[in-house]
Amino acid sequence: MSAGGSFRTLRLLVMVSLCVFISFSAAAASSSPAQEKDSAMENIVTEKKAEESHRQDSADLLIFILLLTLTILTIWLFKHRRFRFLHETGLAMIYGLIVGVILRYVVQVPRDASVVSTNCFVNASPATLLVNVSGKFYEYTLKGEISANEVNDVKDNEMLRKVTFDPEVFFNILLPPIIFHAGYSLKRRHFFRNMGSILAYAFVGTVISCFVIGLLMYGCVVLMKQLGQMGEDFFFTDCLFFGAIVSATDPVTVLAIFHELQVDVDLYALLFGESVLNDAVAVVLSSSIVAYQPQGDNSHTFEVMALLKSFGMFLGVFSGSFSLGVATGIVTALVTKFTKLRDFQLLETALFFLMSWSTFLLAEACGFTGVVAVLFCGITQAHYTFNNLSPESQDRTKQLFELLNFLAENFIFSYMGLTLFTFQNHIFNPMFIVGAFLAVFVGRAANIYPLSFLLNLGRRNKIRSNFQHMMMFAGLRGAMTFALSIRDTATYARQMMFSTNLLVVFFTVWVCGGGTTQMLSCQRIRVGVDSDQDNSMSFADGSERRSTKQESAWLFRIWYNFDHNYLKPILTHSGPPLTSTLPPCCDPLARFLTSPQAYENECQLKDDDSDLILTDGDISLTYGDITVSTDATGAHTSGRHASDDLDRELAYGDNELVMRGTRLVLPMDDSEPPFTDHLRM
Repeated sequence: MSAGGSFRTLRLLVMVSLCVFISFSAAAASSSPAQEKDSAMENIVTEKKAEESHRQDSADLLIFILLLTLTILTIWLFKHRRFRFLHETGLAMIYGLIVGVILRYVVQVPRDASVVSTNCFVNASPATLLVNVSGKFYEYTLKGEISANEVNDVKDNEMLRKVTFDPEVFFNILLPPIIFHAGYSLKRRHFFRNMGSILAYAFVGTVISCFVIGLLMYGCVVLMKQLGQMGEDFFFTDCLFFGAIVSATDPVTVLAIFHELQVDVDLYALLFGESVLNDAVAVVLSSSIVAYQPQGDNSHTFEVMALLKSFGMFLGVFSGSFSLGVATGIVTALVTKFTKLRDFQLLETALFFLMSWSTFLLAEACGFTGVVAVLFCGITQAHYTFNNLSPESQDRTKQLFELLNFLAENFIFSYMGLTLFTFQNHIFNPMFIVGAFLAVFVGRAANIYPLSFLLNLGRRNKIRSNFQHMMMFAGLRGAMTFALSIRDTATYARQMMFSTNLLVVFFTVWVCGGGTTQMLSCQRIRVGVDSDQDNSMSFADGSERRSTKQESAWLFRIWYNFDHNYLKPILTHSGPPLTSTLPPCCDPLARFLTSPQAYENECQLKDDDSDLILTDGDISLTYGDITVSTDATGAHTSGRHASDDLDRELAYGDNELVMRGTRLVLPMDDSEPPFTDHLRM
């Protein structure tokens, strides 16, 4: 080929390349405005959807706010008219049911979206899914399993899905203030006087109730399988799990009526103490049952090693949670003692609140149980930290957690009524429901009556038969049972448990709670009992006083002396100074740990559990084995042993005359825990 031909060929190729380039450039230029327009429209649609979602969320929260507001107004009306047949929690459930019916059958907010179904075979459902749509990647999160017959009904009422909260909201936000308030408001005088019986009902009784209910429900499940009434698998471990969560009692309705009618304080203490510790035991027990995992392919066979492992986990989780809660309370007490936070009441209250709430989250993050940790944190805070707070912070913390407990509890009961109609995966089986009701009452009876018989063998102050009948009747189920049930509804068995537990809670709150007054009359249990006058009259007799001394738990006496002489001086400003209780070799450490206030108040006890008691015209101060009494003339006399003061303290409790520096403290409200009203002298 000649040079001219090669040049012409090259020129032709260049011209063709230029034409192709110009064509593509023109096409790109013409399509760019269209793409920009589509992108802008897509952004507008996205922003509109976000705004609509925000409005919908606000409307959903407004529904619950209005529910609580209506509940509060109706509670006032009931208290004003002295209606006792329905408690505020039962009322909140009724309002929740009404709103649930309206949302389910009246209000319809269809989902503005199309549903596209595709098949993808994976071993497990991913929590997050990335979808490629026309070159753009979108992230989708897992909401839950949908049954085959509901695939075509996904475009259902959007509000029903919106008002269904994440179960973790209940565990991490609503439960902590309820459990903490139970420990923070614990009346230690009556609790320790009945400590052995309370521990027996809470630990042994809950385990008995769990296994009795589990065995009865397993028999019911076997019968249902033979009759063809069971749709999917329901194992013995599922029955035990059901027994554990339904064994958590919550007699808030009964206790409120007890307090209002001033029922016998020992009966009140037994019920309240059992319910407080019973919740903690039920949570750890249910976790241990879930952790039961035999070796091999079949995870539902019986194996001794797996059982021992679950038992070890129960002990480990409970003791670890207990230690963590107490440790957090001790740290808070030391911080409030050795800093000047009491000069800044807002900071002091904020620190107390955050440390208390963080106990729950810390325990859950460490693999323990937050319910147990925050319960014992509340008891520790009330026993130690409360004494270090300024009077303003004492009132603030008391009122703050009382308010949070009230709102959280009523919110949960309102939500219970709502979920009866808004929950998407209810499974109501009549045979299972009837079996559950029978098992619950049999399990409660197996808890109360045999243990009461055994306890009465060693108690001088017997648990009378009418008290036992009342405790049997007062075994209501509530917030804890609901929270444990709703936490996992992924399987057929858990969905059936959740639906059945809702009905159990409704029945016990409305029927058992509403019939409390009638039950008290039927059992002829005294009401209007002034426990302080009763104690004063009984202790006027020396034989009664010796009886109470013998009934006082020896373990509690050892703990009381150790706590009074060592722990409280270390963690609070209460005396006696450690320099007078520790050996001389520990003087440097004693001087470091003893606050200046303890030296200033060496002759007074700044402590709600003080041994300062009112005798016949005298005020006495007790340190260890020495009692110094001050009469009206100011003369000092030595007196009796500290154990006698402990006996008197168990009788008079908080209603003592206590000197604290320049303050005369007269704590008179027996319904509150260690809270006192200060009157200037």
